[in-house]
Amino acid sequence: MRVSSPARGAVESAAMKPMLRAVNPANEEIVGEYPCHDEHEAQARIAAARAAFEQWRRLDFDRRAAVMRSVAAVLRRRRDELAALATREMGKTIASAEAEVDKCAAACEYFAANAAAMLENMPASSDASRSYVRFDPLGVVLAIMPWNFPFWQVFRFAAPNLMAGNTAVLKHASNVPGCALALEEVFGEAGLPSGAFAAVLVGGAQAERLIAHPAVAAVTLTGSEEAGRRVAAAAGAVLKKTVLELGGSDAFIVLGDVDIERTAREAAAARCINNGQSCIAAKRFIVDRRIAPQFAEALAAAMSALRVGDPMDRATDVGPLARKDLRDTLHAQVRRTVEAGAQVLAGGTPLPGRGYYYPPTVLAGVMPGMAAFDEETFGPVAAITPAADAFEAVRLANLSRYGLGASIWTADLELAARLAAEIESGCVFINGTVKSDPRLPFGGVKCSGWGRELSAFGIRELVNIKTVWIR
Repeated sequence: MRVSSPARGAVESAAMKPMLRAVNPANEEIVGEYPCHDEHEAQARIAAARAAFEQWRRLDFDRRAAVMRSVAAVLRRRRDELAALATREMGKTIASAEAEVDKCAAACEYFAANAAAMLENMPASSDASRSYVRFDPLGVVLAIMPWNFPFWQVFRFAAPNLMAGNTAVLKHASNVPGCALALEEVFGEAGLPSGAFAAVLVGGAQAERLIAHPAVAAVTLTGSEEAGRRVAAAAGAVLKKTVLELGGSDAFIVLGDVDIERTAREAAAARCINNGQSCIAAKRFIVDRRIAPQFAEALAAAMSALRVGDPMDRATDVGPLARKDLRDTLHAQVRRTVEAGAQVLAGGTPLPGRGYYYPPTVLAGVMPGMAAFDEETFGPVAAITPAADAFEAVRLANLSRYGLGASIWTADLELAARLAAEIESGCVFINGTVKSDPRLPFGGVKCSGWGRELSAFGIRELVNIKTVWIR
């Protein structure tokens, strides 16, 4: 955060440091500049997190839970301020930012209530008089987090890991530094021991040095496939456990027995969540060819009806993309897909004026080998691909290097359950939009990463699963 009225020496010191700049994507105005932590400061924060671990790990679950419930209370008290900060820094609509803060608070309360049972000693049969498995914290977890859900992505790792007894160091995305520091404030205000949650303001190039720090026990990353490869390589070189949640190109399978208009409205909402910038947003709409023309028309109408504009305006459905380079990349993918033979049914051209706006876009006739089918499109672009039948739809869904989520839309629930077993993804939602939920494991397969977050599966990812054998 920016400190008011600093001493002259502090100003001169900050001026010499590299800066992280937050730019409002709705109007391209600078909303904050933050001096980076130098290597000494970053290492000191990691060391402090390790020192805090020795205290935090020894608190019982009830005392950890009391702190986590206090975190939830602080989040709710500061909801409006935090939501506005997220909207300014990365452009999500104010209503979705408020909902994100609420979801973080609910996750804190969920793990406060359930972590003890999730991590309770587990009896095991063996040749011992008594044997059991216990779940002990590892130490400092380094989290490398993205900008698209600047609060929820953090709490998805922080709530379960803090309840497990780990401490946390956050290297947040460089375009949301204000959100990173606000989260550190929230945990401190709630009574978490000093250093147990620390934000480190450094650029992406410094991440490898953080991973290599001897006090870092494990690494969790939510980000791109490319970032996942780099982090996995760096962590592997120093033999540290990782959880990776990477890109997604989720299939939205529409069978021939659906209500077309209703499903198209669901599809538009699923594609444009968070301005289309979500790993689990529906991206490839694989539709029974008998209804594909009608569905394409209905989806184009539903997407065109969404209001694009100022994310602080509560009437806005779709705000800007977070950065200019992201909008340019998305438009290049659209152009390449159209050049390969797809048809534009709605949108397809960046909106003029200030801000990084891209209209809700529908591409029909998208086939494997085209950019919008093969690549992750991180923005409000829907690609429609016809399928001969349900089983061809599953084949097309699996014809992707990603495997994060998928949804199936049909009145035939028995068929949907059989298809769900065949889909290569970390989750399948039937007649519902893919979402993360603290009660359910979340993560992917293939190039969407490995490991799980949330639920009992997630809280056990970054702990020492320890066998105890007694004679």
